[in-house]
Amino acid sequence: MTASERHRAARADTVVDPDPDAAAERVADGIEEGALVTVFGRCTVEYDGRASSTLGPGDRHVMLKPDGSILVHTDEGQQPVNWQPPGCTQDAELADGDLRIRSHRSTPDERLDVRFERVTQVSAFAVDDASELAITGTEEDLRERILDDPDLLEADFTPLATERQTSAGAVDIYGEDHSGRTVAVELKRKRVGPDAVGQLRRYVDALERDLHDDAELRGMLVAPSVTDRARELLERNGLEFVSLTPETGE
Repeated sequence: MTASERHRAARADTVVDPDPDAAAERVADGIEEGALVTVFGRCTVEYDGRASSTLGPGDRHVMLKPDGSILVHTDEGQQPVNWQPPGCTQDAELADGDLRIRSHRSTPDERLDVRFERVTQVSAFAVDDASELAITGTEEDLRERILDDPDLLEADFTPLATERQTSAGAVDIYGEDHSGRTVAVELKRKRVGPDAVGQLRRYVDALERDLHDDAELRGMLVAPSVTDRARELLERNGLEFVSLTPETGE
């Protein structure tokens, strides 16, 4: 495929302010064609599965990917307010005069139902993207950055060991603070959630069992960012967070 052919293939087939019937037809065709389909308009969202939720009327952007995933975005934040993972079955139809988009997942049984009372735009993209993601920042890069400059964590932090073994696994960096308290440092190269907090908590608990009774322990999670839920769990467990990104030196 030439560059001009790739450019044509990646262009969007877009309809603006379509009536509900035309919107439903274009979304259904896009799903059938394996296109990446986006819809913007005023909609409600119903989810039923491991829990249930309802999102009242509002202007939202809905993306349906060829792998079966669906994302519902508002005008705030980077995370979708509702979503379904790859492998779901998608369909679009006209229901009571509205565009209705449904996503169904069988294991576990989950359903997402999006109903548009008004559609502003529908676009279907034939996407040509076979490239692999090149990751340039790793946890090892993050570790080397801290070992080269321990004060990035806090003043007078002293690394004593890397991959320090415990009964719960290996602590990425094991060290001491300026008061001689033991610090267990868990490194993550990207934004993390509650799972990373649980992992750090297990390391701290294991070290408390391994060390003498009067040892003072701190747990420190180092990552570019954490979710709100992770931050809550850190505070609840008396653990700390330092925002730091890997650097490759390039």
